[in-house]
Amino acid sequence: MTNSLDISLPYHWSPRPYQQRLWRYLQHGGTRAVACWHRRAGKDEVCLHHAACAAHERVGNYAHMLPEYAQARKAIWTAVNPHTGRRRIDEAFPEALRANTNDHEMSIRFTNGSTWQVVGSDNYNSLMGTSFAGIVLSEYALANPSAWAYFSPILRENNGWALFISTPRGHNHFESILKAARAESTWFAEILTVEETQAFQQHQLQEELRILQETHGELYGTSLWKQEYWCSFDAAIPGSIWGDCLDSLHLNNKIIDFTHSSDIPVDTGWDLGRTDDTAIWFRQMHTRQMDVIDFHASNGKDIDWYVQLLLEKAAQLNITYGTHWLPHDARPRTLAAGGKSILQQFLDAAKKYPYLGRFCIAPRLDRQEGIQAGRKTFPYCRFHATRCNKGIQALRAYHRSWSDEKKMFLDVPEHDSSSHPADAWRTLAVSWKFAKTDQPEAPLVDKMLAASVQHQTFGEIKMKHFEKRRLIRIAND
Repeated sequence: MTNSLDISLPYHWSPRPYQQRLWRYLQHGGTRAVACWHRRAGKDEVCLHHAACAAHERVGNYAHMLPEYAQARKAIWTAVNPHTGRRRIDEAFPEALRANTNDHEMSIRFTNGSTWQVVGSDNYNSLMGTSFAGIVLSEYALANPSAWAYFSPILRENNGWALFISTPRGHNHFESILKAARAESTWFAEILTVEETQAFQQHQLQEELRILQETHGELYGTSLWKQEYWCSFDAAIPGSIWGDCLDSLHLNNKIIDFTHSSDIPVDTGWDLGRTDDTAIWFRQMHTRQMDVIDFHASNGKDIDWYVQLLLEKAAQLNITYGTHWLPHDARPRTLAAGGKSILQQFLDAAKKYPYLGRFCIAPRLDRQEGIQAGRKTFPYCRFHATRCNKGIQALRAYHRSWSDEKKMFLDVPEHDSSSHPADAWRTLAVSWKFAKTDQPEAPLVDKMLAASVQHQTFGEIKMKHFEKRRLIRIAND
């Protein structure tokens, strides 16, 4: 297209041969596209130039969303094209078309009145009230899927467009939306591997494989290579914390649809979000098995809303409640609700609705102890495949942070959309025990607390040390 300044858009750019199918779809008015393309196939490049054209065909607000706001600045706003030495946004959005460029907010206002900005799915609540005409969800496999749940009705009302671009990160929400797109005749859906694009020569791919194997080990490096360049959804998630636990459950037919009992009380484990998601797991305890029967995640809701959710779940699933286990941050008082804590608000609701059950604060362990508690809980579990699907995907995606400097995964989990379901799972994992049998077993959390140095006195530690030394002397004698 050509604007009033005689600048043709897209600006000094044309799609590569393998990009043309998506480009034609967008230029002919397509409004929903899912592109699962390999690493460095030019996904963001296509979307930036499409946004430039769209902003000058229809006045409106447009956005390019990365999983995290800080990541968005580095990946899009300040990113430089190594082939031209120019910033990517300057290539797509000529300065002559701009009325204002706000570096702090990473936004551009064009002379025709349209706006474009770079945003993060981790802070999409800050965009509430903004009516978008088009949005790109880049690296969607790592993004918070709640962002799309919020913007979808807005775009539908505005007849706006949405582009989902990413490489795979296991069987998660990106794979789900790709499958959904393939089933819709008006959607665009495409998987492009290096075999289809021929964007790299064979020796380059082999060099990349060797580097990944040297950095991450042979098996894991190969898995990453298949994920990044061959768009494999089956490849292991880098640094996955509980992926092997879920794989074991799947192989043992423990992730299936089943009929839960209406006679056994249901307990819940929570993680409380404020500006982001609140996550809830629902479980029933049998003699030697934990049935995880449901999962819920939502954001921006108050306590009354969650009370109604619990009441509706009870009616829908024909269940009664036992204990709702809340994280420790439910205890502090807040300025809202007359200074009452979240726990107190739930306790007040339970007085009004006695069939809500009990509300308690779960035992508090540090993050690593909680992660280990989560790991030790999985072998006893059976998950309802359909109702827990989103939660299971999040648990599989929960992964440790990678340090470029140390070239290793850190003990600290990455904070992303999987964090809240994982934290709720940790709450569930530290708050259960089986009913007593002929050989009673201590609750898992009690075992972990007993083994933790933080929960032992100096005298206990000293006596254990002396007893250990005594046994060694006896053995040596």
